[in-house]
Amino acid sequence: MLQLNNVSHSYDKGKTWAVRDLSLNAKQGEIFGFLGPNGAGKTTTLRMIVGLLPPTSGNILVTDIDVWKNPTAAKKVISFLPDNPNVYERLTGWEYIRFMADIYGVSQEEREQRAERLLTQFEMLHAAPDLISSYSHGMRQKIALTAALIHDPKIIILDEPMVGLDPRSAAILKQLLREHCDRGATVFFSTHILDVAERLCDRVGIINKGYLIAQGTLEELRQGQRTDATLEALFLELTQA
Repeated sequence: MLQLNNVSHSYDKGKTWAVRDLSLNAKQGEIFGFLGPNGAGKTTTLRMIVGLLPPTSGNILVTDIDVWKNPTAAKKVISFLPDNPNVYERLTGWEYIRFMADIYGVSQEEREQRAERLLTQFEMLHAAPDLISSYSHGMRQKIALTAALIHDPKIIILDEPMVGLDPRSAAILKQLLREHCDRGATVFFSTHILDVAERLCDRVGIINKGYLIAQGTLEELRQGQRTDATLEALFLELTQA
C-alpha cells in the first residue's frame, strides 16, 4: 500500500543527510507508527511521501503509484495532516470542509453524510458554522482532521496527530483510524507518544539520525530483549547515543 525503496534526502548536495537509504512498507489495513527522536528524519520522510519534498534518491509508491512520477494520481489517494495544519481562518468550519471535498471531487451527498458523522464524533457540529478564526487550537485540529478524512482516503499520513486534542477527542481519533484501516485503508503516522503507538499500531518503524534502525511488531522488536519490554524501553535502548 505504501512502500519506500532506498529513499534518501540531502539538504546540501550530499554534505548533510536527513534520511539515508530508507526502505519500509506499510500494508493495507495497517496502522504503522513512525518513531524517532527530534531531528531523526521523520518529518522529512513524511514530506517526501506526500510529494512536498523530492527524494535525493530512491522511490516512493502509494497503491503502486510512484509519488514523483505521477503526483496527481498519488495525491488523490493520500490525505496528509501536518503537525501544525494551516487552515483558512476566514472560512467557517463547514466552508473549509466543503472546500476540501471539492478538491477531491467528493459528491454532495457523500460529503454531507461524512462531515456530519465526523463533526458529531468530534463534538464539533455546533461549531461548524463559526469562523475558524474563533476556534481554539484543539478545535482547529479537529476541523483539520475532519477535512482530511472527508474523501475517505486510502492512505492517511499524520504528523503528531494527537497534539492539541483532549483525551476524549484523542480516543475518538484512535477509534476512527482503526475503523478506517478495518475498511482497507492504511495509516502512517509519526508520534512521540510511545504508549499510544504501543496500543494502537500494528507495526512500527524507528528512525535515528536518518537511518531506519528497527521495523516490525512489538514482539519482533523484543527479539533479543526482555520479553516484557515496553515500546518505550525498546525505543530508548535502540536510540541511545
